[in-house]
Amino acid sequence: MKAGTSLVSGLEAAPALAAAAVRNALARAGLDQAAGVVLFLSGEFSRHPQPAVLAAARQAGCLQVFGMVANGLFTESGWSLDQPAAAALVVGDGAALRLPVGEAGTRMALAGTATLPAEWQQGPLRHGLVNAGAGVWQHSRLAESARCEAEFTGVRCAAALSTGLQLLGDEQVVDAVHAYDVARIGGLSAQDSLRRALPPHLRERSELPLHRVSAVAADGRPIPFLAANADGSLTFALPVAAGEPIRWALRQPLAAEIDMRTSLEPLAAACPNPEFALVFSCIGRGPLFYGNDDLDLLACRQRFPGLPLLGAYGSGQIVAREGRNCQYQNSVVTLLFAPSP
Repeated sequence: MKAGTSLVSGLEAAPALAAAAVRNALARAGLDQAAGVVLFLSGEFSRHPQPAVLAAARQAGCLQVFGMVANGLFTESGWSLDQPAAAALVVGDGAALRLPVGEAGTRMALAGTATLPAEWQQGPLRHGLVNAGAGVWQHSRLAESARCEAEFTGVRCAAALSTGLQLLGDEQVVDAVHAYDVARIGGLSAQDSLRRALPPHLRERSELPLHRVSAVAADGRPIPFLAANADGSLTFALPVAAGEPIRWALRQPLAAEIDMRTSLEPLAAACPNPEFALVFSCIGRGPLFYGNDDLDLLACRQRFPGLPLLGAYGSGQIVAREGRNCQYQNSVVTLLFAPSP
């Protein structure tokens, strides 16, 4: 099995960037032709991604090109957020990429929608990225449904999730809910309950730091907030029911970095000799969160030195947990691939 990656940036969103990314990835993999390509393009390609996708397919010598427009791109060599860029992973010599066949296995799923498509919530295991309004392609053609799925052959996959959250306090029970507005939790207004759980330097602010906190459901699912309302309630991004337990959690760089590194240890044990990796991150993580560097990417590079790795930043992450597929925010999904036994 052979795999290679490349990240190429330039001054213009030109098809030549995609071709160069594939050409460099082929050279690093030691391949003349690819049996599958995952191609991510930066937001500057949003209006016309198809020429770049075709350029990648011609360079790869195959039509099995899957991918999407993302908010940012990265490989094991670095990341790009603020200029036209293309990043590619090529595989061959025993590994390939194709449309899914049957219900078994793990699928790479990409959606240019605001939320996880309803039909993807059940069925085969899926890991991937949601990026609202993004172009998506499969078989080297733009998908009219703005979604695509693919599976690797000749490999096995192991997955890890890092939510990057620091839990605050004990479980609290939701007392009163009106649609998505949670009025009372643990005998207090929702805002007072949250404020009491926050560290002092955040608790004393006049406005709650909603971009840094979330609720965590009993199944471990983070639930972001949409608004703090004048009546003391909080508008949740996902529905919760009265009587349901939740915990408060804080997004903090040090805790997120530790959580990312912790998530990689069981992953390394489950897939001890990986050949390549895919990483689906959030635009709320990476350099914008950590400050001028992506410490999640750094953790991957240090834990798996030299491993070909392709990643993208989106608005949501798709991950299979407990037999169903869920959408997370501000999280990182890491997939390792090794040869099938």
